[in-house]
Amino acid sequence: MKDFLSAFLTPDASLRFAPGRVVATPGALALIHATNSNPFALLAKHVTGEWGEIDPEDVQTNEDAVVHGRRVLSVYRLPLQDAAKKSSALEEAEQVDEFDNRIWLITEADRSVTTLLLPEEY
Repeated sequence: MKDFLSAFLTPDASLRFAPGRVVATPGALALIHATNSNPFALLAKHVTGEWGEIDPEDVQTNEDAVVHGRRVLSVYRLPLQDAAKKSSALEEAEQVDEFDNRIWLITEADRSVTTLLLPEEY
């Protein structure tokens, strides 16, 4: 996985933890498709400590989690730019909200799995 993710890492970035098996929920897949987002680019941000749109307290929680082997959470907002794709995505997965296109990446404490999901699917 590390070799594969290296294609999406910036030159100065390094993996902070292993993602384990990577899975995605139907809603997350629909949002990724609707926004033409690259899930591997999101995963690369997540495992290198670019936590996305989380508050400072959660940043510190993640930093501690990396050191002490706890669950890690990242939040990214994916832009829906194409109205036709947005309509299609909303039909495919009612969970995709046209005003709140956030996706979560959660890596379990034992680093066995990282899940891409919508907040509503938690």
